Amino acid sequence: MTFTTLTIITAAALVGPLLAAPRRTAVPMVIGELAAGVLLGNTGLRTLHPHDPTFAFLADIGFGLIMFVAGSHVPIRNPRVRSCVRTGGLRALSVAGIAIGLAVAIAHAFGTGGAPLFAVLLASSSAALALPLLESVGVDPGSALDTVAQIAIADTACIVALPLAIEPSRAGRAAVGAVAVAGGALLFWMVFEYAEHSGQRRRLHHFSERRHFALELRISLLALFGLAAIATNLHVSIMLAGFGLGLAVAAVGAPRRLARQVFGLTEGFLGPIFFVWIGASLDLRALGNHPKFIVMGVVLGLAAVGAHAAMAPSGQGLKMSVLASAQLGVPIAAVTLGSQRHLLPPGEAAAILLGAVVTVAAASIAAARSRPVPVAPDLSDRAAPIGAPASDKSGAAGR
Repeated sequence: MTFTTLTIITAAALVGPLLAAPRRTAVPMVIGELAAGVLLGNTGLRTLHPHDPTFAFLADIGFGLIMFVAGSHVPIRNPRVRSCVRTGGLRALSVAGIAIGLAVAIAHAFGTGGAPLFAVLLASSSAALALPLLESVGVDPGSALDTVAQIAIADTACIVALPLAIEPSRAGRAAVGAVAVAGGALLFWMVFEYAEHSGQRRRLHHFSERRHFALELRISLLALFGLAAIATNLHVSIMLAGFGLGLAVAAVGAPRRLARQVFGLTEGFLGPIFFVWIGASLDLRALGNHPKFIVMGVVLGLAAVGAHAAMAPSGQGLKMSVLASAQLGVPIAAVTLGSQRHLLPPGEAAAILLGAVVTVAAASIAAARSRPVPVAPDLSDRAAPIGAPASDKSGAAGR
């Protein structure tokens, strides 16, 4: 890795905002970043080398931060969402049941042994992606809050289940590692909770702000890297470390200043590096050699949308059920794990990402056609989701 390479990566990452900027043709930023990586990586010009250890390590840090952001978007502190846990949980469980049947059928149709992985992918949602879409149409006290609870439960459950599904032969060891990381995240939550209720967090905040020490950011990164070290030493994914810590922070509430700092670090630098690295790691030439994976990708995306849309008659409505199918974090994590451990056959990683793009497109269309309703007031006293730029007068703003 050189500064020349870093310049190329940073320039490639700008493709994301450029494609996302036009309102009529806007696409999620990560799609542009992935496309730039594909163009410059294994599929295209091969200017970027994803096996470069420094490039890969920076991408791992970005991956951990992205999962940290995703965990922080789970609305644990919102009491109105918690009141909808039963309905949301039943819907998430029903989607999972449908997903299992569809996953078995897809794996059989395409002659792969990936039914467990496909089931997790089809059942997943993405809080970090769907919640901003929900904010764009408003959140009312009815079916939308049930959808928020469903997304939060599905997102959390699928993140935990993914390492077990993608590598069943190591499920026992992965479970032990996952428990250890979860225990570490729980310990950090207890520390954060004590600091909040004892007033230590507020005193630290004012001292750090007055002296420009950024102590909350430093402590958050210390916790993240510590959990990531535990995860890597126990041979589990750092996604669990990032997501678990994000949940711990979400349960207490992130100060807005910390939210802005993490937003800049993740969205401005390390997050784009990760998505460019993912794109560079893919070899879409394999799709030409195995065109069935193109069909598989579309089928996976449509099956995910269909599994969630099946909840429409339960009172959720078609638009909200389709919006709940938006997924990106779990497919990205699956591709990352599969690429790092060589668990996916050629072409399957690209098929998984293609399926995710289909769900993002469907959810975006559903959000665009939804009638705006009054936005529910922010019920927290100070919190903004990590990774979301926060307003000085209100709660979390959409990403």
